[in-house]
Amino acid sequence: MDEEAVRAAAKQLSDAYTSGTPIAPLVRDHPDADVGDAYRIQREQLRHWCASGAQVKGHKVGLTSAAMQEQMGVDQPDHGHLVDSMFHPEHQPIPTAGYLQPRIEPEVAFVLAHPLSGPGVTAADAIRAVEFCLPALEIVDSRIRDWNISIVDTIADNASSGGVVLGSRPQPLSALDLRQSACTLYSRGEHVATGLGGAVLGSPVNALVWLANTVGPLGIELQPGQVVLPGSMTRAIPVHPGDTIVADVASLGDVTAIFA
Repeated sequence: MDEEAVRAAAKQLSDAYTSGTPIAPLVRDHPDADVGDAYRIQREQLRHWCASGAQVKGHKVGLTSAAMQEQMGVDQPDHGHLVDSMFHPEHQPIPTAGYLQPRIEPEVAFVLAHPLSGPGVTAADAIRAVEFCLPALEIVDSRIRDWNISIVDTIADNASSGGVVLGSRPQPLSALDLRQSACTLYSRGEHVATGLGGAVLGSPVNALVWLANTVGPLGIELQPGQVVLPGSMTRAIPVHPGDTIVADVASLGDVTAIFA
């Protein structure tokens, strides 16, 4: 894709945010677009957001489970940026009107104390950089109609980012066995999904390592205070107005998202 096509695709996605109307898959008009083109579109959107005053507060990793990679026909995760407007306080009503077709995923959020920049980041480096962990709920959303997405579509759409709700009880990483941590997801008081931390690339720590080594060569350093969402521990479930979603992660506690 040339620069004009990249800017046009980024504008299509940005217009979907403001109009509230999803668009057709980008690959329909750009069948030869690849993952590299998709990240160029993502960065163009981020450039526009930051020029309008947005602040990058973290990063997300998606497509971390074997099932999702198989579904999307890829052999690696993807990543997106988390900006300040995406963060919602726990237990405070979240306006659903701000989303097009939201779903929600339970995750373990890493909050960094030290910078991480690849290549060459090891699991030991990643563990040392984490200040604490929090239970989290990620609201994923797609500006592509009916979630009819290819890997190019989801990456271009900032890895289908939507919003984040963080729990309020921090735990040191050393106190957790994230591989074996079980997560139970509830919607309106009913159990809807169960998963383990090991579903996230064998351990959520591996997702943090992958992220640092992937974005480092692009000139992106993970910064102290930033939040990293390493990927979902269960399947994503749809969100509707009036829903209360609770994720309970063993040894880490729970986190609640309320939708207006």
